[in-house]
Amino acid sequence: MLSLYEATHLRVHGEDILDEALLFTAPQLESVASRLSPPLAAEVRHALKQPIHKGLPRLEARQYFSIYQEDPSHDKLLLTFVKLDFNLLQKQHQKELADIARWWKDLNFSRKLPFIRERVIECYFWILGVYFEPEYCFARRILTKVIAMTSTIDDIYDVYGTLEEVELFIEAVERWGISAIDQLSEYMKVCYQALLDVYYEMEEKIGEAKSYCVKYAIEAMKNQVRAYFHEAKWFQQKHIPTMDEYMRIALVTSAYSMLATTSLVGMGDIVTKDSFEWLFSDPKMVRASAVV
Repeated sequence: MLSLYEATHLRVHGEDILDEALLFTAPQLESVASRLSPPLAAEVRHALKQPIHKGLPRLEARQYFSIYQEDPSHDKLLLTFVKLDFNLLQKQHQKELADIARWWKDLNFSRKLPFIRERVIECYFWILGVYFEPEYCFARRILTKVIAMTSTIDDIYDVYGTLEEVELFIEAVERWGISAIDQLSEYMKVCYQALLDVYYEMEEKIGEAKSYCVKYAIEAMKNQVRAYFHEAKWFQQKHIPTMDEYMRIALVTSAYSMLATTSLVGMGDIVTKDSFEWLFSDPKMVRASAVV
């Protein structure tokens, strides 16, 4: 019953049998959860609250260890190896996070840009939901830095920068080079330099052969900042957009498309130019995710 319930969360539109299976299994499990013996009771209660398919893999794995080891029939050797594997990868994640936190601290944004949100730890946790595997160490590093910089730019546009200042910032982003920094106010220079440095790091790490990946990532960031500027103009002009007007911009400022593009940069040879072209074609999958 529990396995069928979990399977129903893999359904897509039109799979009526799985829709019916969910409607049947969920109340059945709820009615018996209090009468089940551990560890099955704990597994059922957790599944009703958080189905595996809708959870973060690392959190779901950690949750399952505690349940599995209470099962009298569990494989002790398998459990030992699984815990060892989990802990080794967790150590790698901790080291990555320490490096990213050091990068953020060295930027000294808390003093230079005191109005922004401090979110770098949260950002790294988000990115672990994108990919946690050891081979994506560089990809996580880059994507975390990009999402942290995106949050910083968002705060500049939303709560601090004047319309004149943010217009100069979008002009600098459009030109995309250190020569454009002179036109910016001092606090914006700090942000702009840090933004460029993240993408310079991308270029350096992936090499000339894959340099096209960074070009797509830069273009996605330009789209992002253009949309932030559009929202800033609405705010300054006290314009209340219609729902259709709003959604055209909000689907960009959600950052979903930009982060999806950037997430591919550090993934190696499994990603091709066709992958980026597909993302830039506004596919239904990405658009639907942005809508959510």
